[in-house]
Amino acid sequence: MTDNKSITLPRIDQLDTLTDADAIVALIDDKGVRGQINNVGWPDRYPYRPMTSFSAAYTRQAVYIDFLVRCNYLRAENFTDQSPVSEDSCVEFFVEPVPGGEYWNFEFNCIGTINASHRIRRPAPTRLTHDELARIRRYASCGNRPFRELEGLFTWSLLVVIPFDLIGLDGDNLPAHVRGNLYKCASATSEPHYLSWQPVYTENPDFHRPEFFGDIYFGK
Repeated sequence: MTDNKSITLPRIDQLDTLTDADAIVALIDDKGVRGQINNVGWPDRYPYRPMTSFSAAYTRQAVYIDFLVRCNYLRAENFTDQSPVSEDSCVEFFVEPVPGGEYWNFEFNCIGTINASHRIRRPAPTRLTHDELARIRRYASCGNRPFRELEGLFTWSLLVVIPFDLIGLDGDNLPAHVRGNLYKCASATSEPHYLSWQPVYTENPDFHRPEFFGDIYFGK
């Protein structure tokens, strides 16, 4: 079962000329495509749904995604890349360049710590190297220092810039579309939750399910 969601990313080459995060976000918000990460796949056990949205675009070199979250609990205990950031206040982008081939998972907590791999099946990941991870630009409104869970009313954002060659794509010869999904989770907070852009139909929370990915088109 799948809803076959789709989204079209506009190409905004000017983004690659900008270095200021605020300027990048303003341009993406103005000319990018927007979406909501609001599907709760397991409402009986995990009903909490923090407001989560994203704006996205692409250039010849990379895909740009700006996540925006409003929540009641904020956690960022993982500060080393390739640590289990999904325990923290976390947003994620999964992408499958070739149907039935490898898919890439990019997971970020609210201070920009990243866990990223590629694989065909979940149990057999190939971790991105330290040098590869360093090429992924991350701009976190929460800063980059770890902290234990906070309770209150929080709004936070995370802008990420992922080079195409890190996901096996050539920016000069992109396919018409790829398949993927975007997620929001926080498994170790006081309100654990698992949200997705494209619905996931599994018995238990599981984001590593390419069969439920939606279509992500590259526009003009």
